[in-house]
This record gives sequence, C-alpha cells and structure tokens, in this order.
Amino acid sequence: MDEATLQFYRSNAESYARREITSRRARLAAFLALLPLDAAILELGCGAGGDTAEMLARGFDVRATDGSPEMAAVASRSLGRPVETLLFHDLHEVETYDGVWANACLLHVPRQELATVLSLIWRALKPGGAFFASYKEGEAGGRDTLDRYYNYPSQDWLRATYAEAGSWNSLSMERGEVRGFDDRIAPMLFVVAQKGG
Repeated sequence: MDEATLQFYRSNAESYARREITSRRARLAAFLALLPLDAAILELGCGAGGDTAEMLARGFDVRATDGSPEMAAVASRSLGRPVETLLFHDLHEVETYDGVWANACLLHVPRQELATVLSLIWRALKPGGAFFASYKEGEAGGRDTLDRYYNYPSQDWLRATYAEAGSWNSLSMERGEVRGFDDRIAPMLFVVAQKGG
C-alpha cells in the first residue's frame, strides 16, 4: 500500500466515515446474490462499515477489515463488533471465503503489485467463490488532488492482470461513474470474477 495514501485515510478516518454512499447498493445486492445464504465473506477496505452492516443484516458471516487502524476503529464503533486492521499483502488464508468484497480499495495498490494482491485474494477464495472490486479507470498510475495514489487501469490491462493472478470461471467488467471524496466525478470499472475450480 502506498504510504501517503494510507496516511490520508489514517488522518481523515472520521470525516471519511461521515460520507453516505448509496450508489453501490445495487452492486452489493448483485454480488450477494452469487453467494450461498451462509457464505463467509472477507471484506477488504471496509471503511466506515456501511457495506459490512448490510451484509450482516442479510445474515452473512463477514470478516470486515481495513488497512487503516483508525478507519477500522471507526467501523468497529459503528458496527458494535471488532474490525481488523489488515494490509492486502498480509492475506494468507487458503480457500477460506465464499466471497471477497473489495469496494474502492484495490484501486490504491501500486500497479506493479496488483497481480500479487489479486493472487492472494484468488488463493483465499473457495473454488467458485465470487470477488468484487472497483477501480478508477485510466491508463497509468498517478495521484489525485488529495495526494492519494491510484493505479488507474484500462480494461485491457486489468483483464490481463486478473489473468496473471489466477484462473477465473468468469470475469465481467462494467463502466460507471462516482463522485469521490475530492468531490470530483471519476470514471470507474466494476469487476466481478468467480474463481475457477
């Protein structure tokens, strides 16, 4: 994880947590529909825990994590349950989860490290497990006005990087837009993949 980006979330955990984001609810519902009712879900980059709360309310077994201890603490208070601090490279489970939800977090992984992180997620998924992630679309890594690093992938680059990371039964990619914390509209790529096997 880029240190300046991680520091941004550590320093702005409370204000970031106050943002209300509802646009991804349909994507979360579609993702959950791919999973068995008793699914074990790993959530990476849970932020304030809004998606965690929705998954828990639907009866799923969720391991919520965030790379920022401060953000994990905010989410833990909001949810009334422990939220772990976990950096992507510290994911060591093997075939443990039915699903991995990584909304708006893997987009901060340096481009040269993304295939490695995706391979750790692939390994942590059970065969047939579902994986959601979102990225700000572009052609090369760079920083936003808040000095946060983004890998800004193109569709072709992202497909090749997923293929390098593991074997997927399916991989779908949709375009969309979101208004970021910097109050700018950004083009997004939303990826849903299912592990082969």
